[in-house]
Amino acid sequence: MKKLTRLLTVITAAFCVLTSSANADGLPDPGVKFIKGHTAIVITDPQVDFLSPKGVAWHLVGKNVTENNTVENIDRLMKIAGEMDIPLFISPHYYFPTDLDWKHGGALEAAMHNLHMFERAGQLDLEGFDGSGSDWMPQYKKYINNGKTYVSSPHKLYGPDSNDTVLQLRKRGIDQIILAGMSANLCTESHMREFMEQGFEVLVVTDAVAAAQLPGLDGYAAAKVNFRMIANSVKTTDETIKQIKEELSKKEMMKMEKMEMEKMK
Repeated sequence: MKKLTRLLTVITAAFCVLTSSANADGLPDPGVKFIKGHTAIVITDPQVDFLSPKGVAWHLVGKNVTENNTVENIDRLMKIAGEMDIPLFISPHYYFPTDLDWKHGGALEAAMHNLHMFERAGQLDLEGFDGSGSDWMPQYKKYINNGKTYVSSPHKLYGPDSNDTVLQLRKRGIDQIILAGMSANLCTESHMREFMEQGFEVLVVTDAVAAAQLPGLDGYAAAKVNFRMIANSVKTTDETIKQIKEELSKKEMMKMEKMEMEKMK
């Protein structure tokens, strides 16, 4: 009887541990504990064509951008990066004339080319760039063009496989990523997947993204499912900023340093 009671106690304790770390969806929530010097904010495609009513993709993504307050939430993440001295990385999307004679492509890839999305005059040619659909949103320029933000070479489809974002992160000792940007189920999700495969810890900010929503095809809903199932953590902008302030503040850094010094004694 005592053995049975002990067994039941162990099973109950294990069940409590499992359920306490799971959300209503039944999945665990591993989370990411930010460490100063190891954490960066990565934004995909913070460009006019996606985020402005003037952009060529606005008729596809505008409703979701507006509902999520995406433009303002990305701005808040860029701002906190500067305030808390968190490295900010931008992974942009550009197409040059030499990219326009490809022989095949996927559905959304073809749609982007048909819309002349993210097109530039040339790799080293900025003619017509300022204020174009390929340019940064105006309110982001003060954060991106500050001489500190890292702008990767452009990705050509969706993920960082075709640019140097991972290299730039690794060279700076980054292994934790706060991820946001456009488009949720394409470039942002593809970056998340590759970052996870590369061994990074990833937190996705779910209201600092948006996606195309078409009849029978809700890109945002699809992305939210995959963010939850794949990333280490998913949070809102409010929740993310709260965690940043709690874990990456000077007070927290001093506390961590004190603990490390105590261990060394």
